[in-house]
Amino acid sequence: MLIQQPSNQIKLTNVSLVRLKKNKKRFEIACYKNKVLEWRSGIETDLDNVLQIPSVFLNVSKGQTAPTSDLQKAFGKDMSVDEIILEILKKGELQVGEKERSAQLERVHNEVISIVASKLVDPRTKRVYTTGMIEKALDMLSGQAHSNDTQNKSGTATPTTATTTEQQKEVHNWTGVTTTKGAKSQALEAMKALIAHQPIPVARARMKLRITCSTSVLKQGVKAPKPTKEDGDSEQHKSAPGTVKDKILSFIEQVENQDVSGSEWEVVGFVEPGAFKGLSDFVAGETKGQGRIEVLDMAVTHED
Repeated sequence: MLIQQPSNQIKLTNVSLVRLKKNKKRFEIACYKNKVLEWRSGIETDLDNVLQIPSVFLNVSKGQTAPTSDLQKAFGKDMSVDEIILEILKKGELQVGEKERSAQLERVHNEVISIVASKLVDPRTKRVYTTGMIEKALDMLSGQAHSNDTQNKSGTATPTTATTTEQQKEVHNWTGVTTTKGAKSQALEAMKALIAHQPIPVARARMKLRITCSTSVLKQGVKAPKPTKEDGDSEQHKSAPGTVKDKILSFIEQVENQDVSGSEWEVVGFVEPGAFKGLSDFVAGETKGQGRIEVLDMAVTHED
């Protein structure tokens, strides 16, 4: 994009526009590409690296600056030009070209795939999948989601009584990456969809934890939770852990080692990420400050 201002013939290239409509007028500022998002996320703090020209325009492409009277009517007489620019930068709509939008989508897509590949494993071998395998699996899910959506709109889908598993799959549909959400939140959605639908065998990589606790509280009794309608009188409920130690060990899928040193008990083991909050809350509440958890590895995997 080439912009000429009649007054001084300053040429602006590679412009990203941020627009804000206020008092029935549209105000624009000219920014460097890729810098607006960095500024909004806190990565970039120097406005000189964000703004191409520290002025407010009615039309950047024509070099038409906003008259002071229009700015005062829209933003008030007490706001300076610098403050108005900051408000537009914070609240305005970022206008990007097709190439820039595609590049941004590709960056988010690659980040999502990378996060998912580092957090999921083959449940049988505990080995990670390549990013290519994860990408193909997600492509399968998005294709199925779009196909189901088309069928539902055309009325060709056959109504059925949904089971709990089917409802879970419906909730965790994956339709693809967008630029309107962060990569981490989308990666979490992608992992839930892969685990629910299992286009390839996947499971969350386990966390490796070290739990230490005073031996004086290990044998204290823990009240078993009241059975729900779903639990009934199941064997699992009958065998609910009875002591603090039993309860802690019930969260651990695999114990690597445990030992007692003096008045302190220590266990190192592997825990499903979904169980971490429950374990953390239990240790904090039941040990009365005499227990603690240390994360040794957020995602334990085996690589070729």
